[in-house]
Amino acid sequence: MDVVDVVDGTNRTTAEQRWVLGLTAIGSVMVALDALVVAAALTTVRHDLGASVQELEWTVNAYSLSFAMLMMTAAAIGDRWGRRRTFASGLTLFSVASVGCALATSAGWLIAARAVQGIGAAVVMPLAMGLLGAAFPPERRNWAIGAFSGLTGLAVLSGPVIGGAVTEGLAWQWIFWINVPVGALAVPLVLRKVPESRGAARRVDVRGAALSTAAVLGVVWGVVRGAEAGWSSREVVGAFALGAVGLAAFLLWERRAAHPMVPPSFFRSRTFSAGNAAAFFLTSALYGGVFFLAQYMQVAFGSGPMKAGLQLLPWTATLFLIAPLAGRLADRIGERPLVVAGLALQALGMAWIGQAAKGSVHYADLVAPLVVAGCGVSLAMPAAQSASIGALPREAVGIASGVHGMMRQLGGVVGVAVLAAVFSASGGYGSFTTGFSRALTVCGVLSLLGALAGLGVTARRAPTAAGPTARPDAARELV
Repeated sequence: MDVVDVVDGTNRTTAEQRWVLGLTAIGSVMVALDALVVAAALTTVRHDLGASVQELEWTVNAYSLSFAMLMMTAAAIGDRWGRRRTFASGLTLFSVASVGCALATSAGWLIAARAVQGIGAAVVMPLAMGLLGAAFPPERRNWAIGAFSGLTGLAVLSGPVIGGAVTEGLAWQWIFWINVPVGALAVPLVLRKVPESRGAARRVDVRGAALSTAAVLGVVWGVVRGAEAGWSSREVVGAFALGAVGLAAFLLWERRAAHPMVPPSFFRSRTFSAGNAAAFFLTSALYGGVFFLAQYMQVAFGSGPMKAGLQLLPWTATLFLIAPLAGRLADRIGERPLVVAGLALQALGMAWIGQAAKGSVHYADLVAPLVVAGCGVSLAMPAAQSASIGALPREAVGIASGVHGMMRQLGGVVGVAVLAAVFSASGGYGSFTTGFSRALTVCGVLSLLGALAGLGVTARRAPTAAGPTARPDAARELV
């Protein structure tokens, strides 16, 4: 006989809860895996489709950009239309777009399909969290979210390894084909096994979403095209102008909107602003680093796609060892030391690799800086998220989490674009080692900027007998 939870209006059997956790985790793993699964396949895709470095970065950025810009809108739609139905629709769109990616015969086709895939991802991820929150009572919710986040983190870390193994063992197209049967099985199960839920009706800020997308697209387009078209060309100047006008219009609109996509009052909290800025620079360096390191392993050492993914494990696998420690340390000493120290370590590791790549280098020479960078990101990532979300009152946690996720995805877009621009300006694939060295040095600079932003996180009060460390009243920070 199934145990029944009746808390906060929920009435869920443990069997239902297992189905919700399992199916939302499947959707999350699919989405997280495809963020970086293409990394180890980029060299193969470049040769098969004749793609330029700009086209390769758009295969990553088209996904991340649509993912980032539509998360908040998708969450609001799900609250109104029904989370289960919206989640299933997102999984369906993601799976269909995966077919489009697998069938691509040109770089442009692949980029377009990746953008649609990102739209599906933007629907799946926030609705998965909403379904979990509705299915589990408060006393079990943290456990469920922890299990969900652990599986998602595993997917992110294993993306380059799985992508490399599939590319080498089958073909790069299969990194997308594998989504199709998973989606075909998951969608009917979601509709049958997951109970429907809705949130407080929120109006969709369509104008805010459109203006923010125009702003980000203009800036990213300008950075991507700058090296090839010329930084003073009409195309690039026009793109930056569109970005600047879009950003100004977005900020003005959000101040006036009755239901803004990103409430401006949130950013009156120094800790919220600093934590999100640190997360932005952290993922800028992380995504940019993965984009080039997977290719470097294949170009410099002649590694196959699978071996290249495995060679990144000293960097990526540290999350399993360090992240739990970071969580316990944050409870004792606060997030600021971990954000600052972690991003400083990532800066050191990336700059170290950039300098080592200038001369004759063996893979063994890169293991130590990869571990240093991995320890850094493992310390900083959970601390930055905790600081950002914990800076606001409890009733604002949902939107705060969405804003933080959006900032991380945008950081990845900007990081890949900036590092690719540096790489192209240094000779591109015709002078790979020089371009890689300079790109990884800039990766270190982005990490250092994140460390500086982390200094703005407010220190917690010292622990007391009444409970754990606490930050000054979050509500007061918004005044």
